[in-house]
Amino acid sequence: MASKDYKIGLIHATMNSVQPILEAFQVHEPQVRLINFMDESLIFELNETGFVTKDMKRRLLNLVEKAVKSGVDGVLLTCSSFTPVVEEISHLFDVPVLTADLSMLENAIEIGHQIGVIATVEAAGPTTTKLLEKRALEKGKEISIKTEVIPDAFQALQNRDSVKHDELIHKKVEELRGNCDVILFAQFSMARALKRIDDVTTPILTSPQTSVKAIVHEISKREVVL
Repeated sequence: MASKDYKIGLIHATMNSVQPILEAFQVHEPQVRLINFMDESLIFELNETGFVTKDMKRRLLNLVEKAVKSGVDGVLLTCSSFTPVVEEISHLFDVPVLTADLSMLENAIEIGHQIGVIATVEAAGPTTTKLLEKRALEKGKEISIKTEVIPDAFQALQNRDSVKHDELIHKKVEELRGNCDVILFAQFSMARALKRIDDVTTPILTSPQTSVKAIVHEISKREVVL
């Protein structure tokens, strides 16, 4: 099966993640068929609790089950805050189930030792930091991480004030740039801010592009095994 024939399920916890991943597929894998599954209440609840509850895990599991039952070749979760859940449930399915940011994290660890993380959802910052530390430990590489969370930017995007959202992120980029080898945007919804940054002297990584390549690669790899 060629990649143009793949059908991929996208699991969203916020509308802000939808457009960035659709644009990334259109650029890098335009022939892939996409099916979207959404539970926006997940991100609102996560902002209130600050951690992923058992009920949230069950709801995510149900979304993935719906996607798999629809006949997809793979599933991609577009909210990095729920990455640890994917590691818990992916083995339950016969198709690849990936999270948005793991390929980006691997890339960041390869690039440098001083890593900056910017998030706009409270839980996403610590989640990304812990995953970076875990991956670096597995690779035997020492890294230093500086994490900044900007909840006002997420709220601005919810209020459709994309200019304020981008400006707040740009400010943090400027603050981190001098002390970091690479900077990560922890969420899909932040990718839009990269378009307005002209002087990118420090590499800035976003997850939509890397996750598109990762899910397609994983599907094709499994086909070879089968």
